[in-house]
Amino acid sequence: MKIVSLLSSATEIVYELGLEAALVGISHECDYPPEALTRPRLSRSRFDPAGLDSGEIDAAVRRSMEEFGSVYEVDAERLGELRPDLILTQAVCEVCAVPTGSVEEAVAGLPHAPQVLSLDAHTLGGILHTVQQVADAAGISARGRETVKRLQSRIDRVRERVGSDPRPRVLAVEWLDPPFAPGHWVPEMIEAAGGENLSGSAGGRSARIGWDTLAGLDPDRLLLIPCGYDLPRARADAEQHRSALEEVAQRAIRGGGAWIGHGAFFSRSGPRVVGGIEALGRVFHPHLFDEAALNGRVEQWPSPEHP
Repeated sequence: MKIVSLLSSATEIVYELGLEAALVGISHECDYPPEALTRPRLSRSRFDPAGLDSGEIDAAVRRSMEEFGSVYEVDAERLGELRPDLILTQAVCEVCAVPTGSVEEAVAGLPHAPQVLSLDAHTLGGILHTVQQVADAAGISARGRETVKRLQSRIDRVRERVGSDPRPRVLAVEWLDPPFAPGHWVPEMIEAAGGENLSGSAGGRSARIGWDTLAGLDPDRLLLIPCGYDLPRARADAEQHRSALEEVAQRAIRGGGAWIGHGAFFSRSGPRVVGGIEALGRVFHPHLFDEAALNGRVEQWPSPEHP
């Protein structure tokens, strides 16, 4: 079998399942694990996000959608040369990754008919289901069940450890210009790690909100997880919007309760969300979890050295 993954989280699922030998192509956004980066990239963005801040990226996305109806292009010619049996894509967010419609359009002109599998998770349970979907499509259903069980066990251990410990009130922000409240699985991640989520709805779409809507919430923890940003970029974005953030979460920021998260552990619907839950356990309940749980997944903001 030959697999093409046009979704970062799907590439991570392929490796989690031990299917890396079958992977013949990836998307322009796939960046983990490092071994996957030797595969040809079969998609590209219609604009270069390098050097753009969150407001400029938001504007570029809107322009691409207005002009082309899509933010991404698929290299149909190279796709045809690779002749994959299975193509992994998504329909959860048309601006976050290559959408199913673009893939189906590219596949329509191919001389062969690969299976297009859309991994459309909106919840933690949905993410685990997509792992099983890939395993089933690849003919390794039993291995998929074992993998899902292992990931679920890690989530369950966090839930059990936080138990009835008092839950901090958590304000999570998924984008800063304009501000977005998290949706899909992120509110569930906060709950599983022993926090009380203050903004956004589990299973629903991320929602644009106004800073005035967040005023007065006075959270115990502020969690900044800009979609797709690594830690240095998230930190820079937080600094750029520091005045607005201090208006809505001054106590958390000044008391060491503000944190930034690596987007790969929060915005991607793949196995690494489990690591994100483990890291949040440490953030919300530091007396119950070892500092190693942070592990490059989240960092305090502002840093203690540079308040």
